[in-house]
Amino acid sequence: AHTAALLKDLSGSHTVLVIEHDMDFIRDLQAPVTVLHEGHVLCEGSMEEVQADSRVIDVYLGREDVNS
Repeated sequence: AHTAALLKDLSGSHTVLVIEHDMDFIRDLQAPVTVLHEGHVLCEGSMEEVQADSRVIDVYLGREDVNS
């Protein structure tokens, strides 16, 4: 929680890039989310939008190849 608060404070005056797989931590940041897959942007939006995106669900639950 302390790290998330620090990053939020810094983002007011600095560009902050966070690479993280802990979705609870990312949710705490309350910032736009970009999901990368195989070096390409798969989805961008709020945490809620990203979690509901069918491509993100397919890739991370392994239902099908996103490129097919």
